[in-house]
Amino acid sequence: MRRPGTRRPHTACRGAAAAVGGALALAAALLSPTGVGAQSDARDHNVALAYEGFTRHPDGSYLLWFGYFNRNWDREFDVPVGPDNGIEPVGPDRGQPTHFFPRRNQFVFSVPVPADFGDGEVVWTLTTNGVTERAYGTLRHQYAVDDVVMSANFGAGGQTGFNPRLEGNQAPDVRVEGERTRRARVGEPLTLSAIATDDGKPGRRAMSAALVGQSHFVPNSATGLRLSWHHYRGPPTIELDPPQTKVWEDRRDGGNSPWSAGWQVPPIPPDNRWTVRATFAEPGTYVLRALAHDGGLIDYQDVTIVVTR
Repeated sequence: MRRPGTRRPHTACRGAAAAVGGALALAAALLSPTGVGAQSDARDHNVALAYEGFTRHPDGSYLLWFGYFNRNWDREFDVPVGPDNGIEPVGPDRGQPTHFFPRRNQFVFSVPVPADFGDGEVVWTLTTNGVTERAYGTLRHQYAVDDVVMSANFGAGGQTGFNPRLEGNQAPDVRVEGERTRRARVGEPLTLSAIATDDGKPGRRAMSAALVGQSHFVPNSATGLRLSWHHYRGPPTIELDPPQTKVWEDRRDGGNSPWSAGWQVPPIPPDNRWTVRATFAEPGTYVLRALAHDGGLIDYQDVTIVVTR
């Protein structure tokens, strides 16, 4: 997947109203009786799936975007691709995550479909904590999204869904250095580096406490180029040094999250190179993702690591 935010889709659903409307609809679904018990025992909670909408390529083909909402604050799930984590048709593996962070995670991955997809449907099925959920990806015009919608849903546009600083914003560009498949041993750190660049829009803005409390549905976030290495697939036992900025919407104070009060975008490292040391506690095949974000638009690349003893 390259530069998702720079694609200029032809949509029937442009602007802030579409973004806010979609967010409210999703919020209503997630706050159903199975999700209202946010203060009950976390063992009662599961991961709900979300179809985020579609973007269109100039050649007429489409990307169907998916995300999820883990109803827990402090529990992550690991569900291998298979009967409990599959996509159909032409699945079960279509690039979906197998590691699920807490709370809301938007525009996590996309499934390409051809220009003649028509009334077709892509279904993602996930079972966590004994509960099966599904998300249905279609080309119904209500689900068309563009850069404005994506930026508003991530929180760069504020409560109006639009910020003049976003005008002409292009997505960051990220490039992983070295081979995209690596080998490592249990307990031995592996160094990974990625270079990310951006056009400087929408610019650096810290996340203030006032911004956090403005809405229960559409988030606000800090803006400015950042990059986080994070666990996308594989066993749950990964240690990253230094600790990475969270990629999930943790709105609690001090959460090392762009959506939390007081968070500021760290300085860009020399040569725009973000480096991390990953240590694995057990053998297996892992995927680590380098996710570049400017607060509104994203780009990412993955590295597969085969870990042995």
